[in-house]
Amino acid sequence: MFFACLVSTLFFATTGVSSFSVTTSNANVEVKENEGVDLTCSYSADFGQSARVEWKFKDLTGSQKYIYYNGKTTSSYGNRVTIYGSNLRFSKVTRLDNGVYDCEVSGVNSQFGEARVKLTVLVPPSPPLCRIPSSITTGKSTTLSCHDRDGSPPPQYRWYRNNVLLPPEPRKMSGFQNSTYVLNSANGNLEFPAVRKTDTAEYFCEAFNNAGPPQRCRAVNMEVSDINTGGIVAGVIVGLLFLALLIVGIWYAHKKGYLPQMTESKPKTNVVYQPPSMYGGEDDDGEFKQKSSFVV
Repeated sequence: MFFACLVSTLFFATTGVSSFSVTTSNANVEVKENEGVDLTCSYSADFGQSARVEWKFKDLTGSQKYIYYNGKTTSSYGNRVTIYGSNLRFSKVTRLDNGVYDCEVSGVNSQFGEARVKLTVLVPPSPPLCRIPSSITTGKSTTLSCHDRDGSPPPQYRWYRNNVLLPPEPRKMSGFQNSTYVLNSANGNLEFPAVRKTDTAEYFCEAFNNAGPPQRCRAVNMEVSDINTGGIVAGVIVGLLFLALLIVGIWYAHKKGYLPQMTESKPKTNVVYQPPSMYGGEDDDGEFKQKSSFVV
């Protein structure tokens, strides 16, 4: 035991590498999408020649899986990942490879060490999706949104009003001290707690990162106006006039008989017609008729 500790101490003194250490030459790697890249991993000699090396990946959602395990590449990476020494080589990366990679080394006597590499796949932003209201009433709150799902690293956002860049902190900029908007450069929201008529303008958003040129959405004019009281009153009056004309029309049609009459339903009786007797018998029912008598 003493001899092993002495060897480790002498190894560190001569090489500058601590015993049972795992390191990487580049802990933050950036590469363009669809290009190849190497993730490096090295470990000290005291792990021995039979040291076990494994590579583990954690994506941006926190999901984990092995890339290299038990001496071979896992099936989902077999066609584009190879191992040379203890290094991991991608022949081609995609945006789904964004995340952190852990190189884990274990020795025969349960020694363990690891090194972490963060990989950022560079993807330029696409034209962002913007939601801008075309009209809104004075005093109302509204949020103009802007979002791009493709850019990597995640884009930042900036807003323009009438082609003038809006500063993230307007109160600190000359000419913007009276502005009431709140701009979030990280999520792309431009919020107005209570819009004013001076906020009427043409707005558009731009997404940008270090992977390529910025992209912008189509400009939309947002009109801020007061409540149209006169229009509301006029609309009510027109509605009442239409209702009055409808009532008069129904009354007139009913008076002229254009509408079906509602009659009370009565039970029908069966009437049997009996012709009068040609002899005028005394038993005949019906209208009384006076008869004349003649004496010869």
